[in-house]
Amino acid sequence: MLFTRDLRVRDNPALEAACKADRTVPVFVFDDALLSGPFAAPNRVRFLLDALADLRESLRGLGGDLVVRRGDPAAEVARLARQVDATALFLADERSAYGRRRLAALRGLGLEVTALPGVTVVPPGDLVPAGGDHYRVFTPYWRAWEAAGRRPVAATPRKVRLPEGVHAGPLPSFADLASGAASPDLAEGGERAGRRRLARWLDEDAADYERVRDDLAADRTSRLGPYIKFGCVSPREAAEAGPDAFRRQLAWRDFHHQVAAAFPELPRADYRPRRREWNRDEDALAAWRDGLTGVPVVDAGMRQLRREGFMHNRARLITASFLTRDLGIDWRAGLRHFDGLLADGDVADDAGNWQWVAGTGNSTRPGQVMNPLRQASRFDPSGDYVRRYVPELAGVEGPGVHRPWTLPEDRRRGLGYPPPITDLP
Repeated sequence: MLFTRDLRVRDNPALEAACKADRTVPVFVFDDALLSGPFAAPNRVRFLLDALADLRESLRGLGGDLVVRRGDPAAEVARLARQVDATALFLADERSAYGRRRLAALRGLGLEVTALPGVTVVPPGDLVPAGGDHYRVFTPYWRAWEAAGRRPVAATPRKVRLPEGVHAGPLPSFADLASGAASPDLAEGGERAGRRRLARWLDEDAADYERVRDDLAADRTSRLGPYIKFGCVSPREAAEAGPDAFRRQLAWRDFHHQVAAAFPELPRADYRPRRREWNRDEDALAAWRDGLTGVPVVDAGMRQLRREGFMHNRARLITASFLTRDLGIDWRAGLRHFDGLLADGDVADDAGNWQWVAGTGNSTRPGQVMNPLRQASRFDPSGDYVRRYVPELAGVEGPGVHRPWTLPEDRRRGLGYPPPITDLP
């Protein structure tokens, strides 16, 4: 059983199928090809290690263990298969370009390889429009997604029987895998932490999700993104438990996954080229990354990202629109920064959302611009979100915190907060 992006024992179809055998070797391979690139962002490494430690404890509670290896996944699986005389391999069916390459290599080992769903609610490619290979517009995809049948929830194995003589191996340390520090307020990873968060959100906030999910200061979104990205929480179970508006967000995730499966260049190339010239303003880009644009709602979002490895979804839209529309900077620069910090950084979802905001992706309104001041007055009317993350403005009362440049000059100088780096309508 090769764990990849399904780090859980509950509702894991591949694990359920693997554990029907007399003996099962659960394994996770740290792939050096990923650890040497942007996938090894410190926040995701920290979250991954939490998730693996939790998964190992759960498997031990079922009588098994998590075998940990490092190297090429196909080579390490082949070595283990020879050691235990394995004949079959189970794993989650992941349709990213990397996932398809990995699966092809595994299928060349001579094992009976079975890839089962679990990474998304509806697997990419299961829903296709008439005359096309994937949906290019969300609304018809959403209708098809809602009408689609759901796989049954997989049973949690009662027992995991690990063959004798298999050395599980230690989990590597954070320092072994990442360069740099994780965000100070990063959430704890793992299936148990994810299920606690899901249960608390369902109990306290899910009923009001549609009304409050865009309220920046309320902070009542599910915050399940990293748990779903790493498969600590089953997206299938989350979709069944959550309200309609939440299911729609999971459908957006599935939508981007099926776009990326059909257009693997999504993180690098315009899905719909607009022949736009991007500005190359390194100073403006640095100010945006550091939360020093002088536009409080933008800076609050960027500082939340650095502090927590997370950013409120509405703030993600505002900050991305500001970079691409107000500053005219290439969406790929924004994507690289987000992916360097987001614990829930996901190639398909992040690239799809950045392109949607930039007007090069699947938006039916590619010319739409989100005015940051209008967004702030609507989604942070009291200014509490800004005051939470921009301490220079903590003493500015009321909604005027969103326009500190309108304060008297002596008060502005005393704040130590920069003026806007661009004119705003």
